[in-house]
Amino acid sequence: MTIAFEKTALPIIGAPMAGGTTTPELTAAVARAGGFPFVAGGYLSAEALAPQVERMRETAGNFGVNLFAPNPVPVDRAAFDAFVAALTPAAAERGVTLSPDPVEDDDDYEAKVDHLVAHPVPLVSMTFNLPTAEVVDRFHAVGTQVVATVTTAPEARAADERGVDGLIAQGPRAGGHSGTADPTRSIDDRATVDLVREILAEVDLPVAAGGGVDGVEAVEELLAAGAGAVVVGTLLLLSDEAGTAETHRSALTSPEFTETRLTRAFTGRPARALVNDFVREFDGLAVDAYPAVHHLTKEFRAEAKKSGDPHGLHLWAGTGYRSVKTGSAETIVKELGTRFARG
Repeated sequence: MTIAFEKTALPIIGAPMAGGTTTPELTAAVARAGGFPFVAGGYLSAEALAPQVERMRETAGNFGVNLFAPNPVPVDRAAFDAFVAALTPAAAERGVTLSPDPVEDDDDYEAKVDHLVAHPVPLVSMTFNLPTAEVVDRFHAVGTQVVATVTTAPEARAADERGVDGLIAQGPRAGGHSGTADPTRSIDDRATVDLVREILAEVDLPVAAGGGVDGVEAVEELLAAGAGAVVVGTLLLLSDEAGTAETHRSALTSPEFTETRLTRAFTGRPARALVNDFVREFDGLAVDAYPAVHHLTKEFRAEAKKSGDPHGLHLWAGTGYRSVKTGSAETIVKELGTRFARG
């Protein structure tokens, strides 16, 4: 059986960027270009996800839906309280009151799985944790393929054992959250192409790859290493159809921001962002506590977005951010993938 992301005209996948960055207009543009579009299911309730899936279904017959698989980390209350205390003065300056108690949730995961089983789609991918064998079997029963995001060869082997149909190999240079199943681990820098080779030496599954993609040459390198498709996210952030906040858009091209870093400061889970004042001040105090820290800083970040303050906002970006382009996502995807169009 061919995996869904290898059935497209171009071997380019539009990354499912949650929180409003991946819009219906963006997924439609990726599909028009001949790439594989993903509906970003993270941070949405099952009720909110449903119409987005149906709109995608009306736009393209071949697409995926990405979900956050629950992976709670026990909250070290003393460390969490210390982080709250450190953040409180900065929050007060912005008129934000922080809740002192950790907030947990499962991102409405079970309800979204139930909905997608009842209303099948071609492919469902999981990130933040591996799907259980039971969930994989439920999707297979309704004809849906299952893909797991993996960041190491051991994760790839574990996903294979649970019966998934394919993998997305996410290198540490990718923007936004790492999909690692162990968010407490130290993540070393490495090229995504090396991760792809390591995974393909361990498992016999279709693999898509992303992380640090900065142009056609990077796409070519990953495909040559054996990837069946290449995931692009950061390169779409300035596209016309992306829901990227204006403050975030400006920061991506501003000479003020010169590097990216994996940080837990914004959400309690490692994520790569442009280094701003928030990262510099709070990264060293950050705790492994997703989604508790995500909920703690959410209003703080929302206020920064509202006021146009890039130093209080999570400026997700991969290491290839200097190569971002404006214009239609359809054009960007075609420029990246046309040389590698499937025969």
